[in-house]
Amino acid sequence: MAGKGKANVRIENEIEKSREESDWKRLIELAEQLKARSPNHDCLANFLIGEGKLESFLEEVPPLEANVAKARFGLIEVKRFLNVAVTKQPDESLDANLLLGKLNYAMGYYDAALQHYNAAKLQSLSEKPLFLRSLRIVAESFAIKGMCLEKVPPSSSSKYKQAEWEEQMLQCYQTGGDLALLYLQDVDKLNQQGTMATSGSHSPQPPNPQKQIGPILENAIQRSPLLYIKVGKTQQAVNRYRAVLSAVESSSTQALRLVLTRRLAEVILRGVSPAEYTCPTNTSEPSYRRGLPAASKTDSPWKPKKYGGHNLFVPRNENEEIILLLLISESMAVREAVLSQSPEFKEVRIRAYGNASAVYDLLTVALVRWGQVDLLTESFERAMKFSANEPMAWLQHALCLITAGKHAHGLSVLREATILDPASVSPCLVAARACYETLNLIPEGLEWSQKALERELTRPQHLESRCYLYFGIGYSLQAANTHLRKEKEELNSKALQSFARAHHIDPNDHLSEYYLALQKANACKVQEAIRHVKSALQLRADHVPSLHLLVLLLSAQKQHQEALSLVHAILEEYPDNLNIMYVQAHLELEVHGGECALLTGKKMLAIWKNLYEDQTSNESLDQSERRSETRSVFNLYHSGMSDKDSSSLHAHSLAASRVEQALSEVASTLSSFTPRPGPHRSWMLQLHVWLLLAEIYLSMDQPSSAILCIQEATNIFALSHHIMYTRGLLHEHKQEFVEAKLCYQNALAIHPTHIKSMQHLGLVYHYLGSHRIAEKTLRDAARIDPTSYLTWYNLGKVLESLEEFDTATDCMATALETETTSPILPYSTIPLTFD
Repeated sequence: MAGKGKANVRIENEIEKSREESDWKRLIELAEQLKARSPNHDCLANFLIGEGKLESFLEEVPPLEANVAKARFGLIEVKRFLNVAVTKQPDESLDANLLLGKLNYAMGYYDAALQHYNAAKLQSLSEKPLFLRSLRIVAESFAIKGMCLEKVPPSSSSKYKQAEWEEQMLQCYQTGGDLALLYLQDVDKLNQQGTMATSGSHSPQPPNPQKQIGPILENAIQRSPLLYIKVGKTQQAVNRYRAVLSAVESSSTQALRLVLTRRLAEVILRGVSPAEYTCPTNTSEPSYRRGLPAASKTDSPWKPKKYGGHNLFVPRNENEEIILLLLISESMAVREAVLSQSPEFKEVRIRAYGNASAVYDLLTVALVRWGQVDLLTESFERAMKFSANEPMAWLQHALCLITAGKHAHGLSVLREATILDPASVSPCLVAARACYETLNLIPEGLEWSQKALERELTRPQHLESRCYLYFGIGYSLQAANTHLRKEKEELNSKALQSFARAHHIDPNDHLSEYYLALQKANACKVQEAIRHVKSALQLRADHVPSLHLLVLLLSAQKQHQEALSLVHAILEEYPDNLNIMYVQAHLELEVHGGECALLTGKKMLAIWKNLYEDQTSNESLDQSERRSETRSVFNLYHSGMSDKDSSSLHAHSLAASRVEQALSEVASTLSSFTPRPGPHRSWMLQLHVWLLLAEIYLSMDQPSSAILCIQEATNIFALSHHIMYTRGLLHEHKQEFVEAKLCYQNALAIHPTHIKSMQHLGLVYHYLGSHRIAEKTLRDAARIDPTSYLTWYNLGKVLESLEEFDTATDCMATALETETTSPILPYSTIPLTFD
């Protein structure tokens, strides 16, 4: 008898070990042995057999709604075994009822499952330490009860009953989630002990994360914050996510933490306003530190261990928390990424990329919103190693590079994106825009526009109008860049036809109306231009370039006071728009005199300080592409401030700015030159404001003040052709014509088609007696821009001094004719727009 008792003890020990290690096949064998040897343990044996068969079946057929039919057929015998255990030993049927609840849930009998949990008095269980197997059973029971409650809402419509049902469901999920985390931590601890063991044939093996966590425990951890969001309790959802993430990480929750960190970031980003946001605390909220050796103790044995210790990082605002969460998510996504392109890894690779892609989408929203484009670019560079064949990742990377000012690199990445996605139109249009807007690659931009149109015609994506619009922009830029009259007329005709075609395809597109107006304005058809620009404003009243164009058209009709009134109305809505303020200064100079214009120029300096001082006070990165809705100062460098008197603004000023950038890079290597900290573009904005002030002071006959303004601009970047031109104006004002000539020649050496420099150089040659050189210079200027009345007027003066009176008279007549339709500033001072 003693030998038989020892055998039963051995079997019982092995049974417990099999349960702890989830060795269900061995458990069933041992239970059958126990049943055969000891009839007194028949009830226990039936329970163990039912448990083993249930868990073994559910490992193969997870308890999901799609598997209900299989479960109803495959668990009939299992149900019989567990029912025997419940009926024969009702006083010891806790575990049997809990497992029957799980079984009925798998079979889709949710009411029956709830009855078993009520019979087990699940909600009344005392919180005490549990063995590993019991801990999992109880964790799953709470989770399943919550899922059953979701399936079986209360029959009563009473608000009290509804609230009670919601509270019970949330409590089940929350308790189940805590127990699940605790269980997974204990599993890790057990396996670490087994790994450290130096002997023993039954050392636990490292767990399979998917097998350890299972769909029920995973749902227990994830579900409660989602339900909080569903019932409108966003802050409770945030707190729950933080509580889960502050739990000590286990090997089984690594993939799950990627989902949780991403979801928490998304909830805060989209569902929590800055006024409602509350920071996490050191004691009860997450530190976001991973792998800390020390874990804080909890009050309840059913609570998971949490990270603890000193010097934990706690986010101070929602921006820090969102970006930190997403960067953590990104690091985990990169770690989980599958680099192999073998077919057998296709499903895993797609799933891993899907997780990473969701993180990068949120990172894009968050980092662009707060201007951290370079940080986002670094993230996409890391993503490239596992996104080789993903066109969306390449497109996003290209957009980041372009936004960060790395236009050439961005264009190269766009080329790859268009190859990976041969049907998409958008990447081709983005490439065309980069060529037009920043790279001065106009022929290549037209090629991209052609590719976009071909793709649109092959597979319509409702972008045909935009394709023709880009054709028009390209042709108009080419026209501005050529000096041959016939070629210019042909290109302008093509541009006009393209804009008209875009408008015909989409009559509600304000941009096509705007560009039609701009083409008519450049052709000196002011009335037609006004009609089109008013139509554009009817379609989009807040389109600042259209408002800007209307101001210039009013000034072309010599309605300077009306134009100034419109400027004041625009600045009431967009008070930081330096482009409009630049026009305001010139209108005020015309209408009210220098004193009024001077106040506007000084106000522009104050606005620059407010917008850019922080950016230029340190080695911050160039965020000038972050554009406000007003499209204000960020466009200034590409607009008239960059080349305010050139009719070939976009192409020529872009080329000139690239030359100046190259000169700046060369100058930065010289010991005598100390570049200003911060973005080069921001300083160039200030430079142009100082030069505006210098011109205003010269109009007021205050050369000493103008000298100080020019010196301020020179301290920023002495090699700018704008500074050389303005310095020439100063010498010309002081009748120092030799010095003025040298300044204008230097300006033209950098920017050979700068119209203002050519106009004044021709006049200075005239003053110096070199009338034929003056004539040639002015005729060159007239060939580049035949619409500038000042060129014809100066040429008439030169020809008059040469006693060529008939030709001089023609020039003066042309000057009078062009002056009647000339705006206060050229139309090309309006920034190139694609929005």
